[in-house]
Amino acid sequence: MEYLKWLEESGISTFVRESPSIFAFPTVLLLHTIGMALCVGVNAGIDLRILGFAPGIRVAPLEKLLPILWLGFTVNAITGTLLVMQDATTKLRNPDFYAKMVFIAAALIILKMTRTRVFRDPMLDKGSFSTNAKVLAALSLFFWMAAITAGRLLAYVGPVSGLG
Repeated sequence: MEYLKWLEESGISTFVRESPSIFAFPTVLLLHTIGMALCVGVNAGIDLRILGFAPGIRVAPLEKLLPILWLGFTVNAITGTLLVMQDATTKLRNPDFYAKMVFIAAALIILKMTRTRVFRDPMLDKGSFSTNAKVLAALSLFFWMAAITAGRLLAYVGPVSGLG
């Protein structure tokens, strides 16, 4: 608990939490939202295409969007760390935070599986997708939506900042 208190009272955490500057909490939260849109948006577009939406769009070229997904993920990792640090004593004691991390890890595992099993398929764009590919896409959508929901619920479940 001492480490969490130290983390929460560090200079950067105090700045993000207490500064009236627009470059503190509001910008960190805005960047986190933009990162989420890039990461989950690209992933959802690929997943929806695999599930049969927009059949006129070839899937193979969508792989070129993955660097945008990873840019969004990197932005989220950095801003998410700042958001956790500024309220470490609450967030890192909240089981919902760990559920969110599990959902993100599961989504990334599914993304890796999609890359190796779908994008590396020599029959890609030559017919319909296998049941396996569709299950991966559905799981991916589920895990990302669960991660977003768990992240949003952090403000309302478990230990809540300012109430302790």
